[in-house]
Amino acid sequence: MRIARADEQRSAVRRVRVAAVLAGAWFSATLPVANGRVVQQQLVPRFSSGVSLVELSVTVAGADGGPITDLKSGDFAVYEDGEPQMVTAFAAGSFPLAVAVAVDRSWSMAGEPLALAKAAARDFLAGLRPSDRSMIIAIGSETEKIEPLAGDRASQYRALNELHRWGTTPLYDSIIRAIDLLQPVTSRRALVLLSDGQDRYSHATSDEALDRARRSDVIIYPIALGKEPSRFFLELAVLTGGRSFHQRDPRKLTDTLGSIARELRAQYLLGYTPSRPMVPGSHEWRSIEVKVDRRGTRARTRDGYLVK
Repeated sequence: MRIARADEQRSAVRRVRVAAVLAGAWFSATLPVANGRVVQQQLVPRFSSGVSLVELSVTVAGADGGPITDLKSGDFAVYEDGEPQMVTAFAAGSFPLAVAVAVDRSWSMAGEPLALAKAAARDFLAGLRPSDRSMIIAIGSETEKIEPLAGDRASQYRALNELHRWGTTPLYDSIIRAIDLLQPVTSRRALVLLSDGQDRYSHATSDEALDRARRSDVIIYPIALGKEPSRFFLELAVLTGGRSFHQRDPRKLTDTLGSIARELRAQYLLGYTPSRPMVPGSHEWRSIEVKVDRRGTRARTRDGYLVK
């Protein structure tokens, strides 16, 4: 659905920051994590037509902005349209992650910005768990998947090393393409995007890219490189439950991507079946709020979903 007017889009972003349709059956297993703590449930969404289970990836940060990692299921309260919901699935610690790293290699990124973006992307990949899968996407006049989703970091490092500047920046098209590549994957999905934030010659509009992100189940972390922050990147992150960054100094990119990697390693998965049944075809938006019973913490997740 294309948002026709800019004021309607801004209103939609305020009222409906995330919209996704989730209908899935999950299965669980018990797995140890590196520090000896046991994952209570290993949750992987398997989509089917008969079960309506809403899945939330939740990040909890403390007063210093760092992730809180020792919470239990009982520490969370979930509300849908203001009504409390019963959390029936919970996972903390290590569970599957599929992440795409998209690097803008256009002429506007020539020189040091591209070199530092490539180096930071390599450091980010090195910070992932061995079980995590990643892919590399190059943004130029065309959007290319230069490395498929896999755990082969060495091959991905080589692909980044060989990435040279080329073309313009069809940014909106590239975001839609990256989401389409990740959406079919049955695990947590995240997109890390490094770009100057300026679109050039996309077929899609910014509204269409935001709408595609809203209807997806991909957490997006856009990083704007350059003098000006990107309002589009801010909206993209808010819609998907991620975080946006503005990094004027590309030399600090490694620290930025390191914080993203730490956040992705420390997320929680919550699941609940809505107390009010979904009506197929209603196109109803339902708001979601997650609260944590610990002083000084803040939970961040999607703001809601659409019932198709």
